[in-house]
Amino acid sequence: MTATGHDEATEPSAPPPPSRRTRGRIATAVSVFGELLITIGVIMALFVVYALWWTNVLADREANEQGDQMRKQWAQQPKGPGALDTQGGIGFLHVPSMTGGEILVEKGTDLDVLNKGVAGYYTAPIKSALPQDAKGNFTLAAHRDGHGAKFHNIDKIKKGDPVVFESKDTWYVYKVYATLPETSKFNVDVLQNVPKESGKRKPGRYITLTTCTPVYTSNYRYIVWGELVRTEKVDADRTPPAELR
Repeated sequence: MTATGHDEATEPSAPPPPSRRTRGRIATAVSVFGELLITIGVIMALFVVYALWWTNVLADREANEQGDQMRKQWAQQPKGPGALDTQGGIGFLHVPSMTGGEILVEKGTDLDVLNKGVAGYYTAPIKSALPQDAKGNFTLAAHRDGHGAKFHNIDKIKKGDPVVFESKDTWYVYKVYATLPETSKFNVDVLQNVPKESGKRKPGRYITLTTCTPVYTSNYRYIVWGELVRTEKVDADRTPPAELR
């Protein structure tokens, strides 16, 4: 008892410091965990490089080879009919405000088609018209990222910009009249023969470009609509129309 009549408080004893062996084990675990995080980061970085760069290299190489082969076939039959639906593709899309190059166009929009670095025209859920058809909507899709990323800069296309399709014997010159920066990926109305969402109400000769948005995702779709303004016959030198010069 103390002078005040209370028991003297007993100070709790401090825990003993961790041993050198315990500290070593903790340091080793932290080091291993850090190295594991670094390894995971490197693997993820390599995957991103593969998905966004190397797939572009492979797809561009395949598309260029296929496009060259199709042009050779055209040259071998200079006086034949300008048949669009060939085994290697139907022609080339040119969009100066989106890309300085040409984009090979094939039938279909499945991944086995689009992953080759091309644009594909829809066979479903709404069948695309073709440029030579008297009326209809020539509807196309391409990747925005990876596998050629042919529509990566679709947001650069503005109202009034030219969109040109090149077949064996004809240049089809379209003019952009409307864009839709974001819509549901389930919105098939944008592919209708008369694309009413673009403001049109009467049959005509339209073109529609579709791709994923935002960049690096596939949550929504970005849409560009154009209308045919004229056609030009391809001459012997394949001189492009004024919009591409």
